[in-house]
Amino acid sequence: MLADEVKDLIQSSYRQLLKSRDLIPRYGQRQMIAEIAKQLAVINPDKAEAGDDDAVTGPVCVIEAGTGTGKTLAYLLATIPLAQALKLKVVIATATVALQEQVMLKDIPELQEGSDFQFSVALAKGRGRYLCLSKLDGLLEPNDSLQAMMDLYGDDPGSYGEPDSSLYQEMLDALTDGSWEGDRDDWKRPLSDQDWRPLTVDNAQCLGARCSNFRQCYFFKARDSLDKADVIVSNHDLVLSDLALGGGAILPEPEQCIYIFDEAHHLPVKSNNHFAVNTRIRATRGWLERSGDLLGQLLSDDFIVAKNREQYSGLQESLLQRLEDAWLLLQPLFQEQGDFHDNRSRFTFPLGVIPPEIQDVAGNLLADFSRLAVLLSGIADELKIELEEASDLDRKQQAEQFFPLVGSAARRAEATAALWYSYTHADNPGSPPTARWMVHIEDDSQIEMLLSASPVLAAENLKEKLWERCAGAVLTSATLSALGSFELLTLRAGLPEATFYLSIPSPFDFGNAATLSIPKLSCEPSDTEKHTEVIVNALPQLLEEPIAALMLFSSRRQMQDVMQRLPDDLADLVLCQDDYQKAQLLKYHRQRVEQGEGSLIFGLASFAEGVDLPGKYCTHVLIAKIPFAVPNDPIENTLADWVEQQGKNPFITLAVPDAAFRLVQASGRLLRSEADSGRITLFDERIVTKRYGKQILASLPPYRQEVFTESFTAD
Repeated sequence: MLADEVKDLIQSSYRQLLKSRDLIPRYGQRQMIAEIAKQLAVINPDKAEAGDDDAVTGPVCVIEAGTGTGKTLAYLLATIPLAQALKLKVVIATATVALQEQVMLKDIPELQEGSDFQFSVALAKGRGRYLCLSKLDGLLEPNDSLQAMMDLYGDDPGSYGEPDSSLYQEMLDALTDGSWEGDRDDWKRPLSDQDWRPLTVDNAQCLGARCSNFRQCYFFKARDSLDKADVIVSNHDLVLSDLALGGGAILPEPEQCIYIFDEAHHLPVKSNNHFAVNTRIRATRGWLERSGDLLGQLLSDDFIVAKNREQYSGLQESLLQRLEDAWLLLQPLFQEQGDFHDNRSRFTFPLGVIPPEIQDVAGNLLADFSRLAVLLSGIADELKIELEEASDLDRKQQAEQFFPLVGSAARRAEATAALWYSYTHADNPGSPPTARWMVHIEDDSQIEMLLSASPVLAAENLKEKLWERCAGAVLTSATLSALGSFELLTLRAGLPEATFYLSIPSPFDFGNAATLSIPKLSCEPSDTEKHTEVIVNALPQLLEEPIAALMLFSSRRQMQDVMQRLPDDLADLVLCQDDYQKAQLLKYHRQRVEQGEGSLIFGLASFAEGVDLPGKYCTHVLIAKIPFAVPNDPIENTLADWVEQQGKNPFITLAVPDAAFRLVQASGRLLRSEADSGRITLFDERIVTKRYGKQILASLPPYRQEVFTESFTAD
């Protein structure tokens, strides 16, 4: 039960906030605050020491809060007072930088300034956002022999180009005078990856407390600030990185955290991507050859003994031959069964099952790469000992410069071994399979074979690393359900059985504010040529002056074809996703609308969410077709095959709910505030002629509907 003092703090802070901003209480926002606080009130702050399973699983609640609910302030008010009382941290994780900035720069300051409620906040970023002082030293005072080894940081030895010494000296000056603290995002101008990446390290390359610059390290200073903060604003990827390292490596330990995942529908996909493994055969061969040079340098500088070099040489010879054997064995699969597209051929192993002859080859590669990882890790450990025990300062500095190279090599060997492990070991019977696939790439610049493996569901990883460990969690977004059910999210994220679910409708008056139009067409969307012509003919008739519209496509090819066939006067108004960065495109669109010029955005799936164009900036959203997922994704195909093996229909179980979810998001680009109004046009009759289409239609907000009141043809 919620303690009275926590309840009073939440209520008083909410009243003060409303009064300070002259706002009217929203029923949905109050409901969200109350339900989150109620569900999290059962948290046991000592659960890390508890022995029974029930105590180890913290409460998880899923809140779908329609646009206009005010969900960010709701979850802030509901969780922070409770976490403070329980001496826990609140970790807010967003999927996008835009929302992270909104939470950090707008929502949290509004709560702090509008009420007496006090709490501390810190922004969490990964190592890759901070400059490494040791790397900067090495770039400004390069050692010739070590500089020759820098190609080991990536697949392409020339990927960084020549170091920009003037830039790095400018950075050193800014660090010295205190005007900059090593954060990439705070540098005075944008930095290219080519300039920035040589300045950073990952977990495997970092010496931690053994580094000579540890006390001045900007990453660890930022990490220390997290221990003092009540609220940590982060992102999904950083949380997943921390969990993959065991939890507590970057962020506080999961047992001490209440996680809030905003834009939570992204979490399962991000988790799958994070725990996927892959390797490139030709690039790995090149890396093995270059690593031999690194071992030779270590031997000549007396950091390893001859036996280490001999061990590496033996493994290198074996691995180069085994990789060539693997190439010859796998290549016929592409020629005989691969799907060809744009100089690429993809082969997906049915249900992720690897044939025995490939398993044998993978097993040999796994054994050799595992030995290589042990060898390189041992050398890295020896370098750490050298740093602690060597009395010669120059030798310590040399060991410190070598360590990131060896650590990076060890990490790569481990990652490659993980791929071959996946191709060697069969999945547990009855469990969702691992998707395994290969891509053969052949163009003017390369001939390569990419092997990949990924979970088809995030359920097991999230269950083991997050749900069973965290103090509690809130998952929220404007859209989380599909066809009125949370089953798809539950399946993909592996949510605990006791999870609490709540859907809070948007306060918008959909019936009066927006019209959903389904025009009569002369073709099915599957007839791409005719469907494209219909859209080209319809747009000039549908778009009314002044034009401020968003057109969403499921196919890049169709988007490009429509743009090329439009009449010149309308084509001149198009801002296409392919031609601009997203933020730049939206800026140009707003400028055009403000100047009365008219603007029409052409975008793909990424523009179906996270695009906020209120009022006059978007009065018409046009959608080419029901947004079913692309049918050639190896992860989704493997999942569909497994669902079918379980006796279910993958189209009804997966494809239709997913399309319904995507269409709710796409149509949601129109109404961004209660004052907005406009039209939504869907060029797909299936939403009213097919049974599944009617299900999807019923799951949309209650827009005013106009069915077949307009008609367009391809002629």
